[in-house]
Amino acid sequence: MIVAMQENATEEQIDAVIEALSESGVDVHRTTGAMQTILAAVGPTAGLDITKFEVLPGVLNVHRISSPYKLAGRAFRPQGTVVEFPNGATIGGPRVAIIAGPCSIENRGQIVSIARCVKAAGGCFLRGGAFKPRTSPYAFQGLGIEGLKMMHDAARENGLAVVSEVMEISQIEAMLPYVDCFQVGARNMQNFNLLRELGQVRKPVLLKRGIAATIEELLMSSEYILSGGNYQVILCERGIRTYETSTRNTMDIAAVPVLKKLTHLPVVGDPSHGTGRRDMVAPMAKAALAAGADALLVEIHPNADKSVSDAAQTLYLDQFEKLVGELRVIAQAIGRSL
Repeated sequence: MIVAMQENATEEQIDAVIEALSESGVDVHRTTGAMQTILAAVGPTAGLDITKFEVLPGVLNVHRISSPYKLAGRAFRPQGTVVEFPNGATIGGPRVAIIAGPCSIENRGQIVSIARCVKAAGGCFLRGGAFKPRTSPYAFQGLGIEGLKMMHDAARENGLAVVSEVMEISQIEAMLPYVDCFQVGARNMQNFNLLRELGQVRKPVLLKRGIAATIEELLMSSEYILSGGNYQVILCERGIRTYETSTRNTMDIAAVPVLKKLTHLPVVGDPSHGTGRRDMVAPMAKAALAAGADALLVEIHPNADKSVSDAAQTLYLDQFEKLVGELRVIAQAIGRSL
């Protein structure tokens, strides 16, 4: 249930409505926009008489939400969510963010050279895997915390924010000092225990769509994080598994505008995992931007063919620089900046 307050509602009136909702046995989540405060009541709301709340001072209107995702739905924050980072970067809003880096952190020299390239190209985020969920138990599993420390140092030297994947609850505390955004990979999209724990963390979470997940399932997974009070959630379309075999995954470009309509959360496009092919990363990145993506996540490497993981989908640094230049033109054409 959503309670929309009047623009001139006082804090006392808002607190009174929150108290009345809480006394009715529901959890209340508040969001305050530039003009209006929205209160989302989550829990056993079906039996509540909404007229009881409509007559409270300061209330504009009350309506029930039919969708199962109460906090991820656009009604909770109609103006959209903009996630802010310590380096001044944002995801959401008019500026499109570039998140780039290697699939896996391999050594200090590699991550330092990549960080410098990302900074020079105008990116604000350095991504890299320290803990790697691999299909084969014999594949490279990442450098762990030591690799994360290398990436953190390289990012800070270049004014970048750090994005890295967390695989299990026990890693969260150890990663906290070194990351600005936790990434939840496709394999963990429905790891509900992990999502609940990330709901208690007050750092952004980039949630990737599962390889066979529907859009509603993705939004319901985000609800686990949001319901814990962490509203800094970013959704990522990274390709889904279909019967098509010409690409590693099928990147669902249509998911971007669908999500932008259904949710207030920012949406990221990941053309690297979306295709699994280096020659398709650029065209799909451009398509995702044109479709409304708030950020693009791209895998890059100084010697892409020698990358220890996902070499086939990784761009060389000069290819990445060329792509960013082309993306700037598209961003300008659709009224955004890069």
